[in-house]
Amino acid sequence: MAELHPISMYEGDIPKNDTAVLVVDMQRAFFDNNDSLGQAGLDVTPLRTAIPGSVKLVNLARASGVPVIFTRYVYMPGMVDFGHKYGASAEARKTSNSLGFGTEEIEIISELDVQPDEVVIDKSRPSSFYGTRLEPVLTGMGVRNLIVCGVTTNICVETTVRDAGQRDYGTFVVSDAVGEFLPERNHYALFGMGWSFANVVTVADIEASWASVPQAKAG
Repeated sequence: MAELHPISMYEGDIPKNDTAVLVVDMQRAFFDNNDSLGQAGLDVTPLRTAIPGSVKLVNLARASGVPVIFTRYVYMPGMVDFGHKYGASAEARKTSNSLGFGTEEIEIISELDVQPDEVVIDKSRPSSFYGTRLEPVLTGMGVRNLIVCGVTTNICVETTVRDAGQRDYGTFVVSDAVGEFLPERNHYALFGMGWSFANVVTVADIEASWASVPQAKAG
């Protein structure tokens, strides 16, 4: 395999004020092969690499007074918004009501312990902005910076990050709190985001940067 181009890692300060952590699609179906994605032939095991970093980031945000917003990939009853899907297993997923409303597999994993006052945004496309209330929520909260983690790096995380960057949010993607099916896809998704749409950071970078900043005002 050819040598991968290095990812440009951000070395500046990471804002804590006017900032939210956006946790993309950390749902049971993306981590358990017994659920619909696994049953359709997609081995979701590699995505579990996103769990430890996402848990640490979410706990850090809560302790620092930074709001946490979650997204879920969910289709309406009857899969009426499933749309045309490119790639493998689309018809099998539609037939099996994959990520269908009301199924247990759409729920955010227990490790993240979603709190009653935390916002959960449902979506049926990769971008967390497309057809959702995310942008009005961010405006209402006074958020101008987004720190993004979740799955998958190359699809929903990257599409969300591109949309955030194009809306002029200060956008940060957390390299050790994302997951992808193939390591090359993970690498080049981060490479592309760092090239033009976001700053690529680690959980440790955020922790170090926030340590010197007064606690943010939640909500």
